[in-house]
Amino acid sequence: MRAIGYQNPQPIDAATALVDFDLPRPEPAGRDILVAVKAVSVNPVDTKIRASAKPADGEWKVLGWDAAGVVTAVGPEATLFKPGDAVFYAGAINRSGTNAEFHLVNERIVGKKPETLDFPAAAALPLTSITAWEMLFDRLDVTRPVPGAANAIVIIGGAGGVGSIAIQIARALTDLTVIATASRPETQDWVKALGAHHVIDHRKPLAAQVEALGLGEPAFVFSTTNTGDHLGEIVELIAPQGRFGLIDDPKELNALPLKRKSISLHWELMFTRSLFATADIEKQHDLLNRISDLVDAGKIKSTLNENFGAINAANLKRAHALIESGRAKGKIVLAGF
Repeated sequence: MRAIGYQNPQPIDAATALVDFDLPRPEPAGRDILVAVKAVSVNPVDTKIRASAKPADGEWKVLGWDAAGVVTAVGPEATLFKPGDAVFYAGAINRSGTNAEFHLVNERIVGKKPETLDFPAAAALPLTSITAWEMLFDRLDVTRPVPGAANAIVIIGGAGGVGSIAIQIARALTDLTVIATASRPETQDWVKALGAHHVIDHRKPLAAQVEALGLGEPAFVFSTTNTGDHLGEIVELIAPQGRFGLIDDPKELNALPLKRKSISLHWELMFTRSLFATADIEKQHDLLNRISDLVDAGKIKSTLNENFGAINAANLKRAHALIESGRAKGKIVLAGF
């Protein structure tokens, strides 16, 4: 089967940063299912791993986690899916990735593809939806109010992949006032179209902009990017006893300023459940099915912004470069081999 990967971590402009090659077609065992990959999307985690993780000598590292496709075979213990089912999912970070014609994945982290979306539009959703859902409901617990706080959430990086779906989930399933950050006219328009009640500029001090809205101090802050640059402003703007979550990787994060307001700190990695085979791993299957239902009900739309064409090394390199530029909005997808 065709696949795309690398043998040495390199900058994306290197000739062999990503390469087309062939691999044997895998066979499912246990609760794995084998999926014929129809479309994938590219996430910042792809670029981070490509730039830093070296496979064993002579081995290939296949990236890619988001995928939408069709089940072609199932392991002997699989019960949730059968051959012919259309699915979407975000995979596991400790297994071979989705940038291949066929891919093995544990069925417990797979959902039914939304019927109203084609494969590219569906592939844009899983990783970011899981990340946003787990942050909102499992980490920040946004349905539990913060006493005296404004029932509001600030989403830093609202136009990115995670921010784009977090805005929609918060609007569809909660009564939170959603304050999203975006700095360019096109990204500000993007987050407004997704349902943000208010848009502020993360290139300017955040606390004064939030105060000017007249809502009071927000109960929740969800930071998707550049958290280290915004931490002081987050502490200033959030309500006492508020809950603050992040998903990026600041070089340093001094939590001591959170103490005075008793701000709780929550980190989210959507791969945790699959990486450690947690007792509640199947919650990802359930929440992806919920996302699928919300899409088909017209309450959430795909965050696909650009389709870069066929799944091959040249197009994946273009996608990685755009993500690394920091100027992407929504999701980049590739479809077909």
